[in-house]
Amino acid sequence: MPNRLLFGAIPIYGVLIAAAIAVAVFLCSREEKRLHLPQDTSIDLALWLVPAAIIGARLYYVAFQWEMYAHNPIRILYIWEGGLAIYGGVIAGVLAAWAFSKKKKIPFGVLADLVAPTLILGQAIGRWGNFFNGEAYGYLVENPALQFFPIAVFVGGQWHMATFFYESMWNFAGFILLWCKRKSVQIPGNLFLGYLMWYGAGRAVIEGLRTDSLMLGPLRVSQMLSLALVLFAFCFYFIRNRRKKMP
Repeated sequence: MPNRLLFGAIPIYGVLIAAAIAVAVFLCSREEKRLHLPQDTSIDLALWLVPAAIIGARLYYVAFQWEMYAHNPIRILYIWEGGLAIYGGVIAGVLAAWAFSKKKKIPFGVLADLVAPTLILGQAIGRWGNFFNGEAYGYLVENPALQFFPIAVFVGGQWHMATFFYESMWNFAGFILLWCKRKSVQIPGNLFLGYLMWYGAGRAVIEGLRTDSLMLGPLRVSQMLSLALVLFAFCFYFIRNRRKKMP
């Protein structure tokens, strides 16, 4: 679905994404001082992450909706028509952060922990773009007693589960948790693993309620990826912390 416009010209989703980026850079800039990182690390990192995330989010979406673009591939460039997938952005962002860490000689785990709380906060903010676009909703809510926001959202003349809102609130809670835990992290990278576990667990459940999931055969792609990330993050967290405790 095309993006709803502000003042008839500015995509609301784009405004929210820009706001999320601004907040993320501001918070990361404060954190880089605490982590004794070089000045402007957050701004430099954002210049790598943002373009990579947008490209990754678009390519991920196109890959699983190729039938929409096969006969007119130039439409791949029309991102104002909608079609960005969060996981594609996360994957591309991780790769960009890894490359940045190598170039700047900063441990990747430190950068990942720097970004983790603001990443999930940005996802919480960005989900409200789905509200304005009337997308990312769930199954029909047939019980009249539950036909009100925030339990449900009115789209196309019917009440649907407000799954975008569920995920936004889950992500806001995840931000609070990660932000409160950030100073107690003993092994760089653990905070990012916590992000993967928290976000993945919530997304796996909520994705199962949506009606517009990207599909691979009978499987919901984001749901399967969420479960895989939760399992990976949990096992990796357990192994690396066990090694640290070994004499």
